[in-house]
Amino acid sequence: MAKIKVAVLFGGASNEHDISLISASNVISSIPKDKYDVTCIGITKKGRWLYYPGDVEDIKNGKWEFNTDCTSAVISPDPINGGILIIENGEVSVRKIDVVFPVLHGKNGEDGTLQGLLDMAKIPYVGCGLLASACCMDKAHTHMILDYNGIKTAKWKMITQGNISHLEKEYESIAQKLKFPLFVKPANCGSSIGINKANNLEELDAAVKTAFSHDSKVIIEEFIKGRELEVAVFGYDSPFASYVGEIQACNEFYDYDAKYVLGDSRLSIPAELEADKMNEIRNTALKAYKALGCRGLSRVDFFLTDDGTVYINEINTMPGFTPISMYPKLMEDLGMSQSYLVDKLIEQAIEKAY
Repeated sequence: MAKIKVAVLFGGASNEHDISLISASNVISSIPKDKYDVTCIGITKKGRWLYYPGDVEDIKNGKWEFNTDCTSAVISPDPINGGILIIENGEVSVRKIDVVFPVLHGKNGEDGTLQGLLDMAKIPYVGCGLLASACCMDKAHTHMILDYNGIKTAKWKMITQGNISHLEKEYESIAQKLKFPLFVKPANCGSSIGINKANNLEELDAAVKTAFSHDSKVIIEEFIKGRELEVAVFGYDSPFASYVGEIQACNEFYDYDAKYVLGDSRLSIPAELEADKMNEIRNTALKAYKALGCRGLSRVDFFLTDDGTVYINEINTMPGFTPISMYPKLMEDLGMSQSYLVDKLIEQAIEKAY
C-alpha cells in the first residue's frame, strides 16, 4: 500500500518563526514513517519557500535554511498540479502531495492566508479553514463573535492607526470605561508578543506604541485577575474537549518569555477544579470552537476569577507542539500520544476535505 504523502510547512515570515521550528521538528519526528512519506517545506523569515531534504534536528536549531541541498519550492494554486513545485537550476518538477500539515504560528500561516492558498489548490490540510483562522487570529473579531454568542470575554476597546492623531482623548475615555490596570495587545499576533500591562496613562501610551509596532490595530482589555486555564479541542463534526490544564506563569503574566524562554512556568494537568466548573469550562471551549467555525484542533485559553466567573482569553488555531506546549500535553492526558495525535490530525484532514 502506497504511503500517504504529507508536506510539513514550518518557519514562516512571522515573529513566531523560531517557535514554529521547534513545533515542526516535534511534529515531523512524531509522524509514523511506515504510513506517511514526509516532505519538509521551510519558509524563511523573509518569506522564501524552500524544499528541505535534510536532518530534522537542523530544523529545530535553525540551520536548515543554510543546507546546500535546499531548493526553491512553492505550492501552486492550480489544483491540476496537486502538490509542491520544486524549482532547481531553472527546471520545475512537481512533488505530489496528499495533505499539508502547516506547523506555522502567527501571521502568514495561522491567519487564513495559507489556508486560502491551500483551498484554491484543493489540497487537504490540518487545522482550521480560512475564515476561522482569520477570525481567531484577529482579537477584535474573536471578541465580536464570542460577544454575539453570549460567551464572556474581558471588556475591550479597539483603536486603529486612524486614531493616532487624538490618542490622548482615546486613552482618557478608555481608562474611564475599563479602569486601570489594562492589557494592551496587537490585534493580530500570537504567543503574547507585543502584549503589555498598563497601570496609568503614561504606560498605556507606551504599550499602545509597542503594540502598533506589531499590527495596525490594537486591542485594549480590562484586567481580569484569575487563574490561567487552557483546554485542547479536537475534531470536526463532533469535536471533544480535553480536561482543563492550568498555567502558573513565572512572569507577571504568561508572556512570550514565560512560555518559551525562561522555562519556569508550571503546567498542572488536570487543574484542581470542582467537577461542575471543569465541565463548564470544557463546554464553553466547545461552544466557542463551534461559534468561530474551528475544525481539526484549537487551544482555548481562559481566566477563572475568584468568584467563579469564566472568561475566554483567546483561541489558538495552530497551538504550539513544542516539548512544553499545553495542547499535546492535554491530549496526552487523554491517552493520545503525540504520534497518535499527529496521525489522527492528518487522517481527519484527509477524510473531511472538500
